[in-house]
Amino acid sequence: MIPNFAVIRVETPQWHMPNLWIPLFLLWIPVILLSPLIFLVLVAIAIAAQTSIWRLIAMFWKILASLRGTDVRVTADGNHVFVRIL
Repeated sequence: MIPNFAVIRVETPQWHMPNLWIPLFLLWIPVILLSPLIFLVLVAIAIAAQTSIWRLIAMFWKILASLRGTDVRVTADGNHVFVRIL
C-alpha cells in the first residue's frame, strides 16, 4: 500500500514547530496529469537500461510502496528534524 501522510516536525533550541501533516495522496492529482510525460521518461530509461518497461514500472511501484513506515531523525547542533511517513 502506498503512503498516505508524511509527518514533519522541526525543533531548534529557540523554536518548536508543531507536527505538520502533509497529505501525500493529493500528490496523485499532478501525477495523473503528468502521466503521459512520466511514461515517456520511463520508456527512455528502460531503453537506456535495456530492460522491460513493465519491470521498470514495477520497480518504481515497489519503491513507492516500501516508503510506508519510514522514520528519519536528524540532529545537528541542537536542531532536530523528524520525518515520518505513514
